[in-house]
Amino acid sequence: MTKIKLFRDLSPMLAVLLITACATLPAPSDPAKDSKAAPVQTGAGEAAPTATAPARAERPAPPRPNIALSEDLLFRLLLAELAGQRGRADIAVRHYLALARETRDPEVIERATRIAVYARDDAAAASAARLWAEVDPENPDARQVLTVMSLRRGELDQALAHLEIILAHSRGEFAQKLWLIASFLAREADRPAVLRLMERLLADHMADPEALYAFAHLAARMGDVAWAEALLLDVLAERPANEPAAMTYLSLLLRQGETGRALRFLEQTLGHEAAGFNLRLAYARLLTDVERFDDARREFETLAVAEPEHVDVLYALGLIHLQAARLDEAAPYFKRLGRLRQRVSDSNYYLARIAEEKGELDQASDLYQGVHEGEVYFDAQIRLSLILAKQGQVEKALGQIRALEGASDAERLLLIQAEAEILTGQRRYTEAMAVYDRALAAASDHDLLYSRAMLAEKMDRLDILEADLKRILTEDRDNATVLNALGYTLADRTDRYDEAYDYIRRAHELSPDDFYILDSMGWVLYRLGRLDEAVGYLRRALTLQNDPEIAAHLGEVLWVMGDKKTAREVWETALRATPADDKLLKVIERFKP
Repeated sequence: MTKIKLFRDLSPMLAVLLITACATLPAPSDPAKDSKAAPVQTGAGEAAPTATAPARAERPAPPRPNIALSEDLLFRLLLAELAGQRGRADIAVRHYLALARETRDPEVIERATRIAVYARDDAAAASAARLWAEVDPENPDARQVLTVMSLRRGELDQALAHLEIILAHSRGEFAQKLWLIASFLAREADRPAVLRLMERLLADHMADPEALYAFAHLAARMGDVAWAEALLLDVLAERPANEPAAMTYLSLLLRQGETGRALRFLEQTLGHEAAGFNLRLAYARLLTDVERFDDARREFETLAVAEPEHVDVLYALGLIHLQAARLDEAAPYFKRLGRLRQRVSDSNYYLARIAEEKGELDQASDLYQGVHEGEVYFDAQIRLSLILAKQGQVEKALGQIRALEGASDAERLLLIQAEAEILTGQRRYTEAMAVYDRALAAASDHDLLYSRAMLAEKMDRLDILEADLKRILTEDRDNATVLNALGYTLADRTDRYDEAYDYIRRAHELSPDDFYILDSMGWVLYRLGRLDEAVGYLRRALTLQNDPEIAAHLGEVLWVMGDKKTAREVWETALRATPADDKLLKVIERFKP
């Protein structure tokens, strides 16, 4: 019988078998393999140093025995692989473990170990890994398995000994080795034991910021947030501008809802000259989250000077200017993204929104057609249909809306509302009401009920309006928008003023700075004859929002109070901004001498 090395020069059939077996029995989800796949995520978008598993090609290969490939040996090898292919990992483990002990071939032992780990057979994995370590004592992969198995048995001294061998013989810098260890230990269930083990391992390295950072990362992943914070603060005390540690600490604060502390931490950290771009970017984003938009804009503008083509910075600046209704300032950022061929669909969408807001419908239509993907795609198609309707192509618009398919309940709801809106805009109220009726017969929805109520008001069907709004309030009694809509309608269209006041008062208590609600409060007080109080609410509402309907109301109350000069001034100011507003013109006509 010819002497050959097992797994070398085997028949083509066996080679194919091994390839297919790998697909059936993948390498076990062990730390060494997983650490090769991706960097450890530390939170806040930062990655820890990549934990690279040792490359056996760069280590002296252990001696390999010459083994006679007997028919019995080949049969057992094939049996183990076929068992794995057919999902019988228990049989594969048993046969591979026996082959590993018999051959002491490192490759056979390694495969036996990995299959045992994959099969979650701790006893077999430990046995195979011990054999692996005997024939290849410095192999970090074997030591990782042994570390985990020792930890699960509560043998911390043994686990520590294996970790020290990993540190001594793994490839890479000390920090990389620590991240490798932290990565696979973080998957273990006995969190206190893991942390005690890591503390013992790093006892002589606690002055090393990289060691502290790895330890902090592990503590965070194991759920010991207080310990993680303390360790990170030690790192940052030594190196205040250590960006990965700062980003991890920031992530911990935000996960605990400590937004105020996070802002203070960033403001303090950004005072150091070495503070990097990513920290400042995180600060700008956090300012946006807490709606400090002017401060966020200034931060993003500073970042744009440092990196003029940074996609996230340009996009954020565009959105912040849009949020503040500064359309002309927003557009250049989206155009620059388009020139960079970055976020093209998003940029086209927001440029289309700007054009639509300016009444440039043809340009908006062209831009919406340039939205081909992303979260804004569906909304772009709906808005494109609404523009067609405004341009007189009503049937085409309806056909386009009806041809769209919503992938979610929210999208299907938008399609219903868009179809009804197009019909309402054409005063085809009965058809629009039928759209809402069909949808609500299938499933109740607060948004649809509210939309149908607003349509009912246009149709003078206050019975439907009142029923739909009260139906919402039975399930959502503190809905300020619905309370205000019901109260205002009763004040404006009926003589049930006391009832209207109660609804509006509740809305005002829930949302005291909403200009719509302030206007409603002023209007119902006017109806109740409480004119001095009414003027105060209406003036405040007009200060918050230069709205023609509020101006119409305020002017009417001032006129009735005898202050006709001020009433005319209010109306004339509003007319300059909105000369064609129907409600404003009707009020002026009604009180014209």
